[in-house]
Amino acid sequence: MLVGFVILYLLVSIGIGVYAATRVHNARDYVVAGRHLPIYIVTATVFATWFGSETVLGIPATFLEEGLRGIVSDPFGSSMCLILVGLFFARKLYRMNLLTLADYYRKRYGRKVEVITGIAIILSYLGWVSAQMTALGLVFNVLSQGVITQTQGTLIGAAIVLLYTLYGGMWSVALTDFFQMSIIVVGLLYILYVASDMAGGFGHVVQHAADRGQFRFWPEANSRDIIAFVAAWITMMFGSIPQQDVFQRVMSAKNENVAVAGSVLGGSLYFVFAFVPLAIAYSATLIDPALVSGLLDKDAQMILPQLILNHMPVFAQIMFFGALLSAIMSTASGTLLAPSVTLSENILKPYLPNHTDKTLLLTMRIVVVCFAAAVTLFALYSDATIYQMVENAYKVTLVVAFVPLVAGLYWKRANTRGALMAIAFGLAVWLPMEIWLPEGEALLPPQFAGFLASIVGMAVGSLTGRRAHRHAHS
Repeated sequence: MLVGFVILYLLVSIGIGVYAATRVHNARDYVVAGRHLPIYIVTATVFATWFGSETVLGIPATFLEEGLRGIVSDPFGSSMCLILVGLFFARKLYRMNLLTLADYYRKRYGRKVEVITGIAIILSYLGWVSAQMTALGLVFNVLSQGVITQTQGTLIGAAIVLLYTLYGGMWSVALTDFFQMSIIVVGLLYILYVASDMAGGFGHVVQHAADRGQFRFWPEANSRDIIAFVAAWITMMFGSIPQQDVFQRVMSAKNENVAVAGSVLGGSLYFVFAFVPLAIAYSATLIDPALVSGLLDKDAQMILPQLILNHMPVFAQIMFFGALLSAIMSTASGTLLAPSVTLSENILKPYLPNHTDKTLLLTMRIVVVCFAAAVTLFALYSDATIYQMVENAYKVTLVVAFVPLVAGLYWKRANTRGALMAIAFGLAVWLPMEIWLPEGEALLPPQFAGFLASIVGMAVGSLTGRRAHRHAHS
């Protein structure tokens, strides 16, 4: 019954994607859904930006091991990212009528900055999309009780996501996100009700976690811990602002007010619902302590799936795995599309034999297939956890793309020289530290040092160079 439901769910998702393809007539439809999405769909698709495998599997595992202090980057940093996008970026960028975020860098700073930031944005998605493919493999492996290996499950999951994303583009992402968000909310709230009841009541679960010190959030009062805490927070909060999938979801709104409200509402909803899997996971420590202690040492990401399979009725299993698949697939589709359209529009487009809209749309679909193959291979051969894959994804965009974006929108003196120096300084500091310094030995985390260097580069370059003639302040 459980496997039958999963197959039905996957068929419905593919059906929605195929239907969405009927709305795609040009590249703008494919990338930003023709800028036609209403508030409820924008909110749902912004919420689904982050609510992926790491939220249901990765964050709860980290929370059980390290408490709230260990998950400062997600959900605290990631939800603030979406809210900040709505408050400070959505309106300005929406008015510029761009197809991709890298288009902004070209208009503001020129082709060189467009290419460099575009490549950084594309690279940042390798780990993130791979995390979703890894999680799909894990789910199919668990559901089939080992009949489908994790490698086979990853390949099957990647093929399904590719199928419904390939033809429908952002229309497919948006409509499936709305369907999948509904499953996530209903499914996880029901599981929380069942799990907390089995653990002695929701109040008992919360009190037990508090007594164990799980809610300690702020770092120890020493410089090293404080810097590491701030670095983890801003890596996700700032580093994920210059991301194409966030930009696409906001820019697909039917007007700028919807873009702002949808981003703030989606980020706020994400923050609230990210705590539901945490509560379910902690309930597991009371329901089956032996299961949790065994998996904490082996594979903490399996705690929730095994709890559901071992202790809950079939209906609860259906609701959980429906919500889990929804979370993974909604994030996977958007994060597969985003780097593909950036590569097509900002890197490959000038080299196409003709610049017709039809040629660009075909190129985007070919690149989607190629990127899906690349991230699936990365998922199969990487030994990083889901949470680590996602957390590491934003270091490059924090160092390369964030400062030029903010300065270009809010500082009139920002110019091309400043942007290039921001990128150069950031990379020159971050990369050597990231590659050669053992983890935890540097006074500043590599990406935080690179971020500060990027600010210095922008200031030095802009103040010593000529003012830019291109501005983006409308």
